[in-house]
Order: sequence, then C-alpha cells, then structure tokens
Amino acid sequence: MDNIFEDLIKKSENEINRMSPLTWAYVGDSVYETYIRLYLSNTTNFNPHNMHVISIKYVKASAQAKVLKTLIDNEFLSEAEVIVAKRGRNTQNHHIPKHASLEDYSYSTAFEALLGYLYLHKKEGRVKEIINESIKIIEGDNNE
Repeated sequence: MDNIFEDLIKKSENEINRMSPLTWAYVGDSVYETYIRLYLSNTTNFNPHNMHVISIKYVKASAQAKVLKTLIDNEFLSEAEVIVAKRGRNTQNHHIPKHASLEDYSYSTAFEALLGYLYLHKKEGRVKEIINESIKIIEGDNNE
C-alpha cells in the first residue's frame, strides 16, 4: 500500500533539514501515535477506550525516553540518526510537561523528532524498523 500522505511532502531535503526540530517532533508524534493505534487495532480485540488506555504505555514521555536511550545504547541508530535525535533533544521548548520529568520530555521530543525527520525524508522503512523496535522495548519492560 502506498503512503497516503506522500503527495503532501513537498519540501526539499534541504528545507526539511532546516526545519525546527519541534516541527519534526510534531510530525513524528502523529506518525508514532497512528502506528501504535493501528498496531493495537490489529493485535488486540479491545474496544477503542481500552486500546486508548493501553496505548498510553507506548506513547507517554517516559516510555519514549526509555526507548530512545535504549536504541542509542544498543547502537540501533546510525550516527546521523543520533545527531538528529540530539538536535530534537536540545531544542528550546517552552512547553512545561505536566506528567513527565523535563529529562523524559526532552528525550521523548528527541524520539518524535527523529521519527518526523525520517518520515519527512520519505524513509518509511526505517521509521517502521525503529517503531517496531520501540514496541519490543516497551513490551519487554512489561513482561519483566
């Protein structure tokens, strides 16, 4: 199946590279949330409310922060991907998180920025690999 949003990505690689990492995170948040929703709708028989409750363990800042740290520690990401994530982590964000530490929020923004950056560069295969690995990390934590 083709990417239904592909025609909406019209910016050049240079323009994408110059975007604010917060813009990458904005896109990455949507990509990740959509993927998790589709994953849960295809792997469970829960009603939408229960899927929403379950999805929180995947999308909350502390989970995304742990995922990114694990991906970096396990050298799952390329050097270039780590640089993109660090740009996302170090970006000045004036939003104060309610349910997360500032560190977790910074790392979760970095994770979402990486996904958004790759998605905007039309590297959906790599996005899928990273998200599938994140699911393994999060579900591994729940099985221990």
